[in-house]
Amino acid sequence: MATSQRDVRNRIDSVKNIQKITRAMEMVAAARLRRAEQRIEHLRPYAGAIRRMTRQAAEAAGNLPRLPILAEHEQVRNAGLLLVAGDRGLAGAFNSNIVRRGVAVGREHEAEGRHAVYFASGRRPASSLTFRGIDVAASFTGFTDRPSYADARRIAERLMAAYIDGEVDRVEIFYNGYESAISQVVRHETLLPLQQASVLEQEDGEDTEGEGRSQSEDSHHHALVEYEPEPEEILERLVPDYVEISVYRALLESTASEHGARMTAMRNASDNASGLIDDLTLEMNRARQAEITQEIMEVVAGAEGLS
Repeated sequence: MATSQRDVRNRIDSVKNIQKITRAMEMVAAARLRRAEQRIEHLRPYAGAIRRMTRQAAEAAGNLPRLPILAEHEQVRNAGLLLVAGDRGLAGAFNSNIVRRGVAVGREHEAEGRHAVYFASGRRPASSLTFRGIDVAASFTGFTDRPSYADARRIAERLMAAYIDGEVDRVEIFYNGYESAISQVVRHETLLPLQQASVLEQEDGEDTEGEGRSQSEDSHHHALVEYEPEPEEILERLVPDYVEISVYRALLESTASEHGARMTAMRNASDNASGLIDDLTLEMNRARQAEITQEIMEVVAGAEGLS
């Protein structure tokens, strides 16, 4: 019985040590999350402005310039899929959600006769795709905790080069959009070609002040924009910036989502450890009570034997 108590006590000590680690990781994730939130808040207005400018320039240009980056391929044979996740685990379903969604969309492309070309940002999606037997055209790792614009530019240049060279005929991106520390939503956007890009779609809450305007008022509103130089030339300069800022925004959103998911996962682990400690403590007390009862019975039996 004493050995049983010792085993339970050792288990309690082990769980307490793990709980210290999970609480420390929760605090670290919370501190990093606050910094990531600030970076997103600072970027979102600029990213939104780039998206609006690109959309307005495309509408003003009418027929897009005959440039490789703006050319829509006649047939989509290869679809490029960029999966943005993290380098590390211990963040719940944060990484696996992206991989599952990306692979599911890839299978849909293949079912329609298109070949899926995978790109990965983060060690976890790269290793998960390799484990599934899926070839990764290019992987980018080592910066998911604090991505820089240079990292986004490196990814964007690889994607644009793949599109211009005909390696892919379409570029889609998957990432966890940050809504709150306990809420991350998998987002699926189209980057290229520009004619099908998500940038041409009206975002939720964008230009809400224009609601209720008549068609003539709305056309007058757009007519107030004058372009110097021509919209075509402006669009030629904006498209690479649009791709870069879209990738950068996805990286920042993914980083904040990762910290939020890890903070929540570690908090749940700490709570589960507390419950396990309570259960083990109760088991140890019962074992101690059974040992004391056994000793009392042995003393009583010995006394009766002497009498």
